[in-house]
Amino acid sequence: MPLKVYNDLTKQKEEFQPLDTPRVKMYVCGITPYDETHLGHARAYMIFDVMRRYLEYSGYEVTYVQNITDIDDKIIAKGQGSSAQCQEIVKQYTDSYFEVMDKLNVKRASIYPKATEHIPEMIKWIGDLVDRGYAYVLEDGVYFEVDKFVDYGKLSGRKKEGMEAGARVEVDKNKRNPLDFALWKKAKAGEPSWDSPWGAGRPGWHIECSVMSTKYLGEQFDIHGGGLDLQFPHHENEIAQTEAITGKVPWVKYWLHNGFVTVNHQKMSKSLGNFFTLKDIFLKFDPMVVRLFLLSTHYRSPINYSDQELSAAREAYERLVNTLNNLEFLISKIPEPEAEVEVEETEDELATFKNKFVDAMDDDFNTASALGVIFELVHFINEHVKEKKIDKESLKDDREMLVDLCGILGLKVESGKLSALGGDNREIEAMMAEREAARKGKDFKKADQIRKELEKRGIIVEDTPYGPKYIKHA
Repeated sequence: MPLKVYNDLTKQKEEFQPLDTPRVKMYVCGITPYDETHLGHARAYMIFDVMRRYLEYSGYEVTYVQNITDIDDKIIAKGQGSSAQCQEIVKQYTDSYFEVMDKLNVKRASIYPKATEHIPEMIKWIGDLVDRGYAYVLEDGVYFEVDKFVDYGKLSGRKKEGMEAGARVEVDKNKRNPLDFALWKKAKAGEPSWDSPWGAGRPGWHIECSVMSTKYLGEQFDIHGGGLDLQFPHHENEIAQTEAITGKVPWVKYWLHNGFVTVNHQKMSKSLGNFFTLKDIFLKFDPMVVRLFLLSTHYRSPINYSDQELSAAREAYERLVNTLNNLEFLISKIPEPEAEVEVEETEDELATFKNKFVDAMDDDFNTASALGVIFELVHFINEHVKEKKIDKESLKDDREMLVDLCGILGLKVESGKLSALGGDNREIEAMMAEREAARKGKDFKKADQIRKELEKRGIIVEDTPYGPKYIKHA
């Protein structure tokens, strides 16, 4: 079936048809680097990474833009108003962001434009909005007048009468409507600022995404994504100011939002003390375990974080690793066939898994169902290797399918990786060699001692017709 996505703009699932096939243009709201990257960031950027990977796997050419908000009230507060300190903070947390995203195997975007590198374009946009009557000037800055945009609320489905000014919208009694949002903020004494027709200041949060997305992707593009918390007011405001300028409706064809992360079924927040950075989580769980955990729920649904659920994800990940290790072991031990071997039956069975996987991903990037198919494949492989007669070529096909399907999800399953905690296997290999030497020398007491020592480390040794192998006990 064709790929279908749930479009938050139309509130329905639609067949995905890019504006300019095979090219896909995609924009995702990026970080404001004033603190360490947390689990909520991980979910958003990991799932849009998966979407990008799957689109590329499906034959599309994806241009992926993700902005960096490198000037913001929170950055200024942390930098105590000092421009130099603000720059240091931005660099520190941007570098940290890329470090943890690399560990999660999130591919780099095509472009990472920064807000401070596009101030002149933003000033021009704001001036055009003022000239066209969509914006007005107050003593403290320039505001977009939402009442002038008749379709305001079409993304979130909210009525203006029931809306409240959202995050990063300053309350100002002089505004014509409490929902009117800042396009330009006049600077306070000592703050970083840029000259403009309305005085020294800096752009509002919303204008940067409109300016940078259209600069790099054009006046209309295919996908705009972000967390559900950005749907209102941020994305609603983006639509208003952009369609007011360009006249292109819809500005974005498909709006996609990922669900919230809760911690032990409570909203993640610093005030509740349940706020987890990725660096902290990685001290306990391998990044691929975190990625598998985040893939295990459909991206539009909320996902609950707890140590118990991460531990379950670790067991699942170790099952993948152990399956691959078992395949690698057998492939290395089974001799090459003397004649060409027909493996059509295995190929047909594997094709069934591939088709089921594609069907799952074509259903609005349903990674939870796609993972289920991968574990069906794991069960098939583990039953396959139990057969009395197995051939090298079919085992290679099993391995290729397992690695390929995991790879589409960005899930690295590394041959030889003993555990979901990572680590160096050389010491284990040396102990295995010592045990085998003891067995051959009929020193069974020593061999048994080594086996028990390995068991203490969570390593289970199995003696097979092809020689000893080891797996990490989940």
